[in-house]
Amino acid sequence: MRRNQRLRRPEQFGRVRREGKTWTHALFMLNIAKNRTGRTRCGFVVGKRIGKAHDRNRAKRRTREAVRLVYDGIVPGWDLVFVARTPVLDAPFSELTSAVEELLRRAGVWLPVAPAHETTHASSSRSDIHPAVSAHLASDSS
Repeated sequence: MRRNQRLRRPEQFGRVRREGKTWTHALFMLNIAKNRTGRTRCGFVVGKRIGKAHDRNRAKRRTREAVRLVYDGIVPGWDLVFVARTPVLDAPFSELTSAVEELLRRAGVWLPVAPAHETTHASSSRSDIHPAVSAHLASDSS
């Protein structure tokens, strides 16, 4: 995830815990709070109960990737903190992504995803490309 899509400082995590609401699942706990930035930021927490450092790092990587895959379906303007639970290490990855989606739906911050239209140029459907790069790519394809 990009830097502007992440919560980084302890105060940010604390504010979400203090001011936000919580939803639970067998794999995760989700805390959410409205922010004033207009974009969604995510933070990930893995406690020492999960295991040794390599287990905690693996749990965090798996959680971060599951959220990254569904990030475009999250309503902008929220701070989200995902707290991983022990079963995250052994659960199939498809179960992680469905658990993330379920928590986001229950929290009311999930946008129904419209079906993607197929395009002739693979990069033309990407919204994260800089406008100058998009214009350059469009001129190359004509």
